[in-house]
Amino acid sequence: MTMRIRTAIAASALALTPVLGAVGSPAVAATPAKNARLAAECGVRSDGRLYCGNRAGARGYADRSYRSATRGTLDGTFSWFSCWGHGDPHPGGNDIWYWTLLDNGAWGNVPAVDVNTGQDPAPGLRAC
Repeated sequence: MTMRIRTAIAASALALTPVLGAVGSPAVAATPAKNARLAAECGVRSDGRLYCGNRAGARGYADRSYRSATRGTLDGTFSWFSCWGHGDPHPGGNDIWYWTLLDNGAWGNVPAVDVNTGQDPAPGLRAC
């Protein structure tokens, strides 16, 4: 089992814990406090990678543009990112894209709008 799969399984288990306890409760939209907490859990670790929450189903693209080919998705809600770069503007209000290994094993660029960073580019992450 690869480290990527193990990380995804562990993140999924953690993500499901509060959901399973709230079965039957109405769905609640993400609040500013929740977004701040997710951004606080986001950071560059000793291996130089950014570990951060992301939107489930976020697409990774061949280039830093929505016009490029889709290479795959991030199906979980917590991933790592190797580096960042400038690309086309996206709905997040900037042009930062993060490079990562997608869940299908392909590499792709994910727009920063889909990554729960406190600021873009994420402090301490190298540019690529």
